[in-house]
Amino acid sequence: MSDSFEIKSAQLPVIALLLKTDDVATLCEALLQSYGSSGENPDFFDDDAVVVDCSKLTSNWLTKDLLALQQALLACHLKPIGIRAATQPLVQQARSLGWFPVAQDVIRAKPSAETRQVVARPTEVIKEVVREVVREVAGPATLLVDKPVRSGQKIYARGADLVLLAMVNAGGEVVADGNIHVYAPLRGKAMAGASGNTTARIFSTCLEPELISIAGVYRTSENALPKDIQGQAAQVRLSTDGQEKLLFEALSC
Repeated sequence: MSDSFEIKSAQLPVIALLLKTDDVATLCEALLQSYGSSGENPDFFDDDAVVVDCSKLTSNWLTKDLLALQQALLACHLKPIGIRAATQPLVQQARSLGWFPVAQDVIRAKPSAETRQVVARPTEVIKEVVREVVREVAGPATLLVDKPVRSGQKIYARGADLVLLAMVNAGGEVVADGNIHVYAPLRGKAMAGASGNTTARIFSTCLEPELISIAGVYRTSENALPKDIQGQAAQVRLSTDGQEKLLFEALSC
């Protein structure tokens, strides 16, 4: 769990950002490192609304601190719209930025099983990223793609599983709210359970991904896969022990 912040689910169609440090510079750096334009996952958010939760803070911020946080959130494609559990001076400062105070019952007191957390470690490349976006999904049960996914191309199976019969090239990106099946080499990015389905899985006959993610928990190619998984037929799923760790398992062909 991050020492700087945590992203939680909310009853409204917004994301709740729970601040866990008074060090604004560290917080903004962690956000930009994960989601900024030069970060590890710059397209993770899509101008999603966010409520800033100050319930864990132990000191009052200055106006410049709130402005710095707003700039960092905007750079991560997040739009701050509200603030909760803040002191009255901080609420007034937030109002001047166009934010509004949010009541306690808008944000769940205890994260659900689908709540995901952001882990930011200064010296490590791996970050486990989890978020929930509450939105209606619609579409077919399965989206079938029989052509290679080229570098720079992105395919999203909204509210569906994604089945690919051809290669996902490096630089290509495949996303599904359900499972992802790749009956060919997977060398680009694959993100299953994009809307929060923690039971989603990724299957490939040749697993060589740049990035692999389930419900926001991800791993990059900078952390090599085990030899019995890299380039082999394998599946990826989340652990069921409450730790939400990515598990890689070889498949028998």
